[in-house]
Amino acid sequence: MIDAKTVAELRARTGAGMGDCKKALEEANGDMEKAVEVLRKTGAAKAAKKSAERETAEGLVESYTHSNGKIGVLVELQCETDFVARNPEFKQLAHEIAMQIVAMAPLYVQVSDIPPTMVEKEKHIYMTEDALANKPEEIKAKIVEGKLNKWYEDICLLNQLWIKDDTKTVAQLIDENVAKIGEKIVVSRFSRIELSAVKTEEGL
Repeated sequence: MIDAKTVAELRARTGAGMGDCKKALEEANGDMEKAVEVLRKTGAAKAAKKSAERETAEGLVESYTHSNGKIGVLVELQCETDFVARNPEFKQLAHEIAMQIVAMAPLYVQVSDIPPTMVEKEKHIYMTEDALANKPEEIKAKIVEGKLNKWYEDICLLNQLWIKDDTKTVAQLIDENVAKIGEKIVVSRFSRIELSAVKTEEGL
């Protein structure tokens, strides 16, 4: 039997509705951590449904400068309404994403933004590695796919593990916020600037 106190605790942790929290706890046999994971997966499914053909005409531009003053980021986070754009949770999400970009230096928002020629070049490098030379083609393909996914995780913001919780990706973080806020949320673009040392002629 799932008591109301446990349901309320899960709701406080996840922001999900009471009914969803109760169902998740029942599915997880009362295990709080498993229930959180159930809600995370449910939130991702809801987020994917909400993302279909929804226009993001509002949002905000968030800025973040690292404490050393040498790395700064501007990120454009879009949503559907001005009401959500002014929501503190939406503002906090934009801030978290800006911090992620400062810390992890992604090159692209998502995999589809990578030039196809760049993907093919990377794939060719993996395919021609000596360690794969004598492996069956199906094994080789799986290994290359794994290497590509790791590469995507390095250079694509949405594929990166969140710096504050490496059990979820940035995409999953956004999906959770979509489930809570109730609107489509999109990272449309970002710019990361890092101060680099400029050598003078005397210093060469």
